[in-house]
Amino acid sequence: MKAVATAFAVCISFLAVSVVLAQGQSADKPATGTAPKYDPAVYAELQKAPEKARNRANPLQNDPDAVAAGAILFEQRCAECHGDAGRGGQKGPSLRAVEVQNATPGAIFWILTNGVVRKGMPVWSKLPEPQRWQLVRYVKSFGEAAPAMESAAPKP
Repeated sequence: MKAVATAFAVCISFLAVSVVLAQGQSADKPATGTAPKYDPAVYAELQKAPEKARNRANPLQNDPDAVAAGAILFEQRCAECHGDAGRGGQKGPSLRAVEVQNATPGAIFWILTNGVVRKGMPVWSKLPEPQRWQLVRYVKSFGEAAPAMESAAPKP
């Protein structure tokens, strides 16, 4: 009986140590479902779009169905990284940030087309051009939904 009690105590000790170690490893990571900490440098890629690309207008800007079509595409291809309705996720930043909403449609289209591979953003150049413009229209609609621009920056 004493051997069983000792074995049980050892098992409980191992379990307690495992829990403490697991908590220590996850302490540096944000909780599941929360957006990464705001970092304005993440949005610097938008400034790298060439002037010709930045100046492109969205041919679907006035298409009433473009936002809805873009929402479907976003859910299929983008939400995994950028989170629900572009609020940011573990892999991708918020697309509701002022930097994105102030970017030209052409700059966003350029990012979609070329990706930011070294930061994990895939190249979507094989996605048909109209679908990329629908995504741009959907992303830009985030800024239209609220009277006050939503920013990913922490409030003072």
